[in-house]
Amino acid sequence: MTITSSPLGIPRSRGRQLLAASVGNVVEWYDWYAYSFLAVYFSSQVFPENDNPLVPVLSAFAIFAVGFFMRPLGGLLVGSFADRFGRKAAMTFTIILMGAGSLLLAVTPTYAAAGVLAPIILTLARLIQGLSVGGEFAAATTFLVESAPPGRRGLFSSFQYVSTTIGQLLASGLAALLATMLSKADMSSYGWRIPFVIGAVISLVGLWIRKGADETSAVSQEIQEGRAERPKLFEFLVRYPTKAAMIVGITVAGTVAYYTWTTFLPTYAQQNVGFDPAMSLQVGTISLLFFMVLQPLLGMLSDRIGRRPMLIAFGLAFTLLPVPMLGALSNSFGSLLTIQLIGMVFLGCFTSISAAVNSELFPTRVRASGAGFPYSLTVAIFGGTAPLIGTALKDAGNSGLFPWYMSALALVSTLVYVFALKETKDQPLS
Repeated sequence: MTITSSPLGIPRSRGRQLLAASVGNVVEWYDWYAYSFLAVYFSSQVFPENDNPLVPVLSAFAIFAVGFFMRPLGGLLVGSFADRFGRKAAMTFTIILMGAGSLLLAVTPTYAAAGVLAPIILTLARLIQGLSVGGEFAAATTFLVESAPPGRRGLFSSFQYVSTTIGQLLASGLAALLATMLSKADMSSYGWRIPFVIGAVISLVGLWIRKGADETSAVSQEIQEGRAERPKLFEFLVRYPTKAAMIVGITVAGTVAYYTWTTFLPTYAQQNVGFDPAMSLQVGTISLLFFMVLQPLLGMLSDRIGRRPMLIAFGLAFTLLPVPMLGALSNSFGSLLTIQLIGMVFLGCFTSISAAVNSELFPTRVRASGAGFPYSLTVAIFGGTAPLIGTALKDAGNSGLFPWYMSALALVSTLVYVFALKETKDQPLS
């Protein structure tokens, strides 16, 4: 008997669409996170020597932050490109950009060889990657949601964070493997370049897979044929300002919770309760695997019960729980694992459907730019700065304020979910 669907009941043609969106997202986030994991090795090579060994590392992470602030520009420009020329063309563009950025990182010269040109090339590579990541969200999330059959948009939406987590795990796993196999001197000399070379090669594979995808935007095809007017760059903001503002309100709690629970929480435990660094990485890896498995399950649940109940559950949990949960944190393995897993369950109520919720707010004509720019801007302002704010509060002797900060932002989003957001799961994409 011929198999025509996957275990999740997705026809193979739809499965190809999922693969096309997901493989690019894996590459995007693999490259994005590889930089942060490897910065401790290449920083001394790319930046001038300093009496304080932390200065080159801080310089590397400053450039990492610059990449975050390129994401809104990517969401705007690539989102507009996707609305005009199609999702497939935009996704092809973003994966080429990310591959180019990864290759540029791999061949970045040392400061000893090229002087100030070395950090300039590194900065350029991160700017390219930041632009690509912001554009990838705008194009790939709308592509995922538009590829979904009726009643499956939540499920398809969940693969945004499935693929993101896979990329993060691949980056951390490869960095850990190389650090184990090579000496610290070899890692600083040439080992840090290997993951970026691999990222550039994987980008070519992703490009090949995406070439076989089907375009999902009929409007963009009409624009190319001259039967519809091209949307202007800020048309989504001029025509739908309330919906653009709603994207910010929907996202602000989710992005702070995401970067805290998936990235910063192990560091927070080290800073505040003296948690063992190696053990915190083990807890983080287990939690990420758990988080990845949750995504499609919660996406399917949203297709049954709706988006609003899921978001309200997330919002209430992160309004009420951060203060007591982080206050109960101790230096035991079970304590951090329990707190991280509980948070992941409620966080998944947001991440699994954020692509669907954002895409369902806008019509096809401006969907990519309308969802991509406000989302990426919010992530840059609130998500990318969450670890910085948490660390700064610790340095100021006010680490207990950080969970209150999270709760306050979660309350803002909860009010949006309850009073401003209408249920969209059964509405056809306009």
